[in-house]
Amino acid sequence: MKKKTLKVGGLLIVATLAFTSVSCKKEGCTDASAINYSEEAKKDDGSCTYSDAANDESTIIVSENISSNTTWTNDKVYVLNTRVVVTSGATLTIEPGTIIKGEVGSGPNATALIIARGAKLMAEGTVSSPIIFTTIADEIQPGQINSPNMDTGLDGLWGGVIVLGNAPISADNPSVQIEGIPPSDQNGLYGGSDAADNSGVLKYISIRHGGANIGEGNEINGLTLGGVGNGTVIENIEVVSNQDDGVEWFGGTVNVRNVIVWNAGDDAIDTDQAWSGTLDNFVVIAGESTDHALEIDGPEGALLGAHTLKNGSIKGAENCELGDFRDGARATLENLYFFGFPDPATAGRGDFSLSGQPSIDNFANGILNFSNIEVTLPNGVALTDVFKNGTDANVTNVVQGANTVGASLTPFIGWTLSDQRGELSNF
Repeated sequence: MKKKTLKVGGLLIVATLAFTSVSCKKEGCTDASAINYSEEAKKDDGSCTYSDAANDESTIIVSENISSNTTWTNDKVYVLNTRVVVTSGATLTIEPGTIIKGEVGSGPNATALIIARGAKLMAEGTVSSPIIFTTIADEIQPGQINSPNMDTGLDGLWGGVIVLGNAPISADNPSVQIEGIPPSDQNGLYGGSDAADNSGVLKYISIRHGGANIGEGNEINGLTLGGVGNGTVIENIEVVSNQDDGVEWFGGTVNVRNVIVWNAGDDAIDTDQAWSGTLDNFVVIAGESTDHALEIDGPEGALLGAHTLKNGSIKGAENCELGDFRDGARATLENLYFFGFPDPATAGRGDFSLSGQPSIDNFANGILNFSNIEVTLPNGVALTDVFKNGTDANVTNVVQGANTVGASLTPFIGWTLSDQRGELSNF
């Protein structure tokens, strides 16, 4: 096999050439079959002549922004070697089963796929053919779901997926620059006045090993949703081993369902800037570096929207907090089950807290609400040791596995790496 590289517009096409015969001047390898010619001939010192070549364009290197309607097909692997933006007015369609890989990079060289305001991503995978975003180091190929070589402890190897829209946000200005994208790139702006804005469809998508650092303490989330409107459809999303947050909302109105986050390096689920949609049916599997399973932040401007998180199962880890509600958080959380978290008295981690007087006031005034929360606590730990500021009144301690609330696992079976690696077996 040999490779040939061609450049067509912003796409570098790496073609794998398949040959039926080869003739070399070296002794012992004349007219040998392509599948069994000698090891010496395979090395090809320049003496070989190839015939009957078939051009199998198997890898597409994406090196420029996408400014016209484009389709990525599932018979190829697409490699992002830069920050790639689908610009306003353009639609990127990704077929079920397509694999997209990001090259390794940090700072201004971090790779990511960005859907700018006014653009659309039509990425509709299926339960048998999910769309997979991963690192160039991953040897996964079309038709596979489970990586043949990647350890799920590896993160930060590329950026992530960022979707930006024109829906309202609560910030200093009606539109601001998304985190993870340098201010010099105006395609990073998000926010507006259209609550029903439509950024496309995202279904059955697995995002793995991302979160590249672009600056001190500034990493890219697995899936970032900035000002995304409720005309957008987002469901059946997996984020695995992202160095920053799993999924983070910055304002917007989009509703999301069936999300699983495994081994986030910071927060699994993070909400900001008065996001006013609903997350329905989600699973968190914390890892060694996961900071908070849930981080809920309040508005940063005059807009005072609130969101709902419901039907969630959250598995902790030794260094993880259940949740932190900060800066005047406004939300409703219902039908959640927490288990696997440490004793805060010995670990210094593992509580569910309201940070700051504005959040405490919102809880007292019914603006921040909790209902039907269940937890399995370590032996000897009381509800008040974990659930602070009076939130224990809304929580029941249950034996592990006896929970009556939480997520349905059925939507995650088969297509997720989490299921393929057996991480759902103890829920």
